[in-house]
Amino acid sequence: MEKLLFEMNTYAALSPATTEILKTIFQVKQFKKNEHILRAGEYAKYYYFICKGLLGYYKSNADGNIIYKMFFEENSFCASTAAIIEEKPSTFNIIALEDVELIQYSAKAFRELVRTKHDLALFQIAYLEKNWVVKKEPLEIELKWESAKERYLELHKNQVLFKRLKQHHIASYLGVTPTQLSRIRKELKE
Repeated sequence: MEKLLFEMNTYAALSPATTEILKTIFQVKQFKKNEHILRAGEYAKYYYFICKGLLGYYKSNADGNIIYKMFFEENSFCASTAAIIEEKPSTFNIIALEDVELIQYSAKAFRELVRTKHDLALFQIAYLEKNWVVKKEPLEIELKWESAKERYLELHKNQVLFKRLKQHHIASYLGVTPTQLSRIRKELKE
């Protein structure tokens, strides 16, 4: 839990009182590789913080093809945030791509605390600004303007993550077939 609290404090300083209350809603959970944390169609009830392992955030189309939107590594927060906010079933799946240890906490309890704890509200604002505005905006532009090759090179920059992904995860994330990914790699002489 210390990693989670440390990470939260990088966004906004939490009071000792808020920290103690948060500890009461945190639960350590383990999931095996390929186990779903959340399935599309289910209500998203939790926020997650990854202590160990790798999560994939994806959608499936009518043909069963998987499109990965995001990967979450250690010390990352993950949730089907839009589903939580709108109180609707999630349209995304969250799956363990490796064995995972995470801390889950009730979205309902957390959101109630955000309403009453100013320091936690400051954390939430700072987190959303950094991760849902600053980080997300370039990704949206990349999808519209950059080729699969350029997006591959961008993903390749994060070698720690890149080496943990299977080729079909990378192809799905880029929106290409495994054959197209092979061509990109051959072109780059990998």
